[in-house]
Amino acid sequence: CERIRHLSPRPGWNVEPTATQFITPDVIVRKVRGRWTATLNRAVVPRGKPNQAYASMFQEHREPGHGEMAQHLQDARRTVKHVQQRFSTILMVSEAILKRQQHFLEFGPMAMKPLGLRELANELGLHESTVSRVTHNKYMTTPVGCFALTYFLSRALATASGGACAAPASRAAITGVSAAAS
Repeated sequence: CERIRHLSPRPGWNVEPTATQFITPDVIVRKVRGRWTATLNRAVVPRGKPNQAYASMFQEHREPGHGEMAQHLQDARRTVKHVQQRFSTILMVSEAILKRQQHFLEFGPMAMKPLGLRELANELGLHESTVSRVTHNKYMTTPVGCFALTYFLSRALATASGGACAAPASRAAITGVSAAAS
C-alpha cells in the first residue's frame, strides 16, 4: 500500500508533450466542372511588394548622390519578381503532375503512373534541379488526402507482363493482397 501511495495518479503529466507539426498545403486540387484543377493556397503565397509611397518619393527626388537607394529599390522589385516566379513554377509543376496523375485522384494509388523528375523537367522545359527544389517540402491537398509533391514522382518499376508501374501503385497492390489474405 505504501508503494502505491507514492505512485503518481497522472503519470502522463511527467512526459513533456511534443509540439504537433501541421502541414499547410501549397497547392489545392479540386474538381471543377468535371476537370481537376490546381490552385495555389493563398495562405502560403506571400503578399509583399515595394512600398509605392517610398518608390514614388525616390522617383520625384532623384539625385546623383542616392545611387544606393536606387539599388535597394531595384533589389526589392527583383525579390518580389523572384518570389512570384517561384510560386508560378510551383503551380506549373503541380498542374503537370495533376495532368499526369488524374487517374490517381479518380481511382486511388493503384492507378498512379510512373513519373520521373527528369521526365517532368523535360516536359516543362525546366532544369531537374529547379523541379527538385520546387517539389521539396511542398504539399498538395486533394479530395483523397494531403500528399508531398514528391509522392507523385516515382521511377517506373518493371512488371511481370513487361509493362511499368509506379512505386505507390505497387505498394497499394501489395497492401491490397495482404489485406485480402488476412
